Amino acid sequence: MTQLAEVTKNLGVATHLLLRRLSRLRPDPDETEPAPADFEAAARALLNGAPPGLIAGFDIFHIPCDQPPWFDTGLDLPAGTNVTTLAIGRTWLARPLDIWVGAHFQLWFRIGDAGKLFRGTRRTHSFAVPEGGRLRLASYFPGEWADRDGNLATSPKDYATVQGTLTVAVIRWQEAPETALPRLAAAGDVAGLLAGETDRLANTPTPPTDWSYLWTLGPAEIFRTPPAPTPARHIACCTRRDVGILQKPVSVPLTAATRLTWRWRIDALPSTLREDTVPTHDYLSIAVEFDDGQDLTYYWSASLPPGTIYRCPLPTWKHRETHMVLRSGRAGLGKWLTESRLLQADYATAIGTPPARIVAVWLIANSLFQRRTGRCEYADITIETPDEIVAVS
Repeated sequence: MTQLAEVTKNLGVATHLLLRRLSRLRPDPDETEPAPADFEAAARALLNGAPPGLIAGFDIFHIPCDQPPWFDTGLDLPAGTNVTTLAIGRTWLARPLDIWVGAHFQLWFRIGDAGKLFRGTRRTHSFAVPEGGRLRLASYFPGEWADRDGNLATSPKDYATVQGTLTVAVIRWQEAPETALPRLAAAGDVAGLLAGETDRLANTPTPPTDWSYLWTLGPAEIFRTPPAPTPARHIACCTRRDVGILQKPVSVPLTAATRLTWRWRIDALPSTLREDTVPTHDYLSIAVEFDDGQDLTYYWSASLPPGTIYRCPLPTWKHRETHMVLRSGRAGLGKWLTESRLLQADYATAIGTPPARIVAVWLIANSLFQRRTGRCEYADITIETPDEIVAVS
């Protein structure tokens, strides 16, 4: 794409996003949060008035989103400590366009110098400290993790491009969160977070068997096995204001005859705009990872024509991910459709000289930027070669 075309594309997307923001007469009630000072005051009042013997202690921290990891809380947590965190705040990527990422994705944790990083799936999270150590917190995007120790694969200077603050209450309980949360909630709540965490502990879905979430993005509540009487080999997906990559390892040679086949039903696209810019890069897709570190992802676009191929617009992914549009627009939404792709030929067309093997199949759902709902279902994912048929789902 020429520089002029790139500028024109970005200007058009920005105009659409600005008009969308101006057309919103009222804030989305699902996105309403208290001001940090009001949140802190309400949290302190509730926690200071907790029943005796329930809370061992609490602290409230303000994490600057424009600072790279890690924020030192000064809290040394003994092994076995039961903790619940309540968080609000936004990392602003572009305030005029209303592009931000919430605390449910941004807030990450690490305990001790040797502790591995982790995060929750909502603005609340509960955990027992496995090994004692100093609690550190991080606002993640626009960074990317290099390893599970919490080192960055990206430049710390990238954080200067965003704004915002995460406000985090760290509660240490004298009993398990499953029993402590309802006892505290009997006296009140803070922005519905206690009720939300109680629900999360009871109802968080587990990924389908033999699938797991990509650790660099963290866990999510996006993918699940549908309840009966849905046939076997189905995976349901629903995303809003979130992102997740579900992965299943495979080991299949990549030859001219290697074919990926699947069925899908896309009920709702998470974007109404072309997806090849950062602020509109929301999509649902199935992808194949190869042994050279590249992945090729097939998706249904809101407006880009079928056959469109482009490298991922996200700076942290452009070196490894290529997108290929299979279908476009609203025609066919809500219907089961079958797809079949010769992977070696697609790789040669989209990326270059094909590698030797396929190492994983991914399901990707991103609705982080425009915060719309994406909903679909996959079934009968299969990789076929002349020598074998691998049932992936």
